[in-house]
Amino acid sequence: MAEQTRRSLLFSTCSLLMAALFAYSASVQLDDPDWYLWLPLYAVASAVNLLQIGTTVKSVQSVARLTLLIGGALFLKVAVEGYAHGTAGVWSLDMRERVVREKLGSALVTVSMLLHLEPLPPISEEKPTARRCVDYGMASAVAVSLGLCIRFFMVDKRDMRK
Repeated sequence: MAEQTRRSLLFSTCSLLMAALFAYSASVQLDDPDWYLWLPLYAVASAVNLLQIGTTVKSVQSVARLTLLIGGALFLKVAVEGYAHGTAGVWSLDMRERVVREKLGSALVTVSMLLHLEPLPPISEEKPTARRCVDYGMASAVAVSLGLCIRFFMVDKRDMRK
């Protein structure tokens, strides 16, 4: 019987926070003109983060791979759209612009899915550095996403453009 690999408590806690963030993001998409792209992306990303808590790593990998591909494609779509229309440069963090918010959201989904797909050694062959990199990567994604949320709600939301 193959050994199971479980995520750490830090990773599971961060997954729970990311699941909540993605669930909130999905809930506010209905007034977006292209909600049919973003609502499923955030909803599935939330589900992947929830399903990874306390379960074996291999249980939802195919869904995570598909979400990674869709998140990457949507990231490219909004990056090109923002650049082509001149509303936001590739590195812009002006969250008053819709394309910047969508670019950051799809980037966070992509990073989260990449971390969920990162293979970990079985528990009996524990390699602390591999596990630590994945754990700290997810903790960093949570810190960045919470920082962006705080900035958006405290600074940028007042002057938001469609």
